[in-house]
Amino acid sequence: MNVYADNAATTKMSSIAIEAMLPYMQTVYGNPSSLHTAGQEAAEALVKARETMASLLGCEPREVYFTSGGSEADNQAILSAARIGARKNKRHIVSTAFEHHAVLHTLKKLEREGYEITLLDVHDNGMVSAAEVAAAIREDTCLVTTMYANNEIGSVLPIAEIGAVCRERGVLFHTDAVQAAGHLDIDVQAQNIDMLSLSAHKFHGPKGVGALYVRKGILITNLIEGGAQERGKRAGTENVPAIMGMAAAFADACAHREQNAAYMARLRDKLIAGLSQIPHSILNGDRDSRLPGNVNFCFEGIEGESLLLLLDQKGICASSGSACTSGSLEPSHVLLSIGRPHEIAHGSLRLSLCPENTEEEVDYMLTAIPEVVAYLRNMSPVWRDMVEGRKEFIIK
Repeated sequence: MNVYADNAATTKMSSIAIEAMLPYMQTVYGNPSSLHTAGQEAAEALVKARETMASLLGCEPREVYFTSGGSEADNQAILSAARIGARKNKRHIVSTAFEHHAVLHTLKKLEREGYEITLLDVHDNGMVSAAEVAAAIREDTCLVTTMYANNEIGSVLPIAEIGAVCRERGVLFHTDAVQAAGHLDIDVQAQNIDMLSLSAHKFHGPKGVGALYVRKGILITNLIEGGAQERGKRAGTENVPAIMGMAAAFADACAHREQNAAYMARLRDKLIAGLSQIPHSILNGDRDSRLPGNVNFCFEGIEGESLLLLLDQKGICASSGSACTSGSLEPSHVLLSIGRPHEIAHGSLRLSLCPENTEEEVDYMLTAIPEVVAYLRNMSPVWRDMVEGRKEFIIK
């Protein structure tokens, strides 16, 4: 059996997204900036896509900017807020220790430019509270940026509460909602979100396209100079087919969000219950405030890379953390941030589900994973030392 359980890394494009894209590859292929009929047909398509995205986010169409994905949107939001802050002599930014590297690396860049960055510690359940955010805000704070839901351990932060704190204190609030969009409820007005990033390929849309919501009145900084596309804030000819695919995929995901979430949560809980039976294993992330399709475990006495390769031989596609850092030999910074020791963090497994996964696939994984874990442990001298009492177990 072949099982794709790495949907947090990317999802299979839906037939709805593909069908939405095809006309803009084959017939309506004009440049939206051109004045002729073919160009204006493409421009009209962009208007409709922007209206669709805005209606699903709870904002106005003019507040939606199309980007190449979540990383670009994160960069533009954070750098824009930093520049706004600098003009007011405010150079302090609050974030968390387990953000995606698109956020953390941008903050590092700003730190080198003289900004002061506060990274809030994350509790062992992968949560940060609004009260902790409030306590970190200072008179010179120009931005709070926290992810909506963690891409590795699936914990969902109290975004509306954090947004309310930021609005009350007059601080801009950005959230990286790449893992949340299409899976969790989003209403930027009700949640007091000033800027929000999302990426199409996380909800069965195409790769290489995303969106940035920016509340009207916030002046964003250009990352790409050139033409007047995206109201002069993001130069380059728009990828109309991808944008149309994103809008269609987002609309479909939001229309079936509650139904899909309930289904995935049931499969997720079955996986968690089964994998919890493996001795000396531990669930990462909050048990309840969690993405509906996310399962993340650490297994003591094994290496995550070996686990992934052997699971791949059994037809199971999974990951040990973020796909963006899969080439790194370092343990996940997310797992370290919640207090997992290095030797435990190295033995992690992330399974991320989508509505196409089946109960039969879950049953297969619950057979295959314990077998592979047992096989790897039997080969490990470190495991043997723990079993024979020469070394203590860390996960009891």
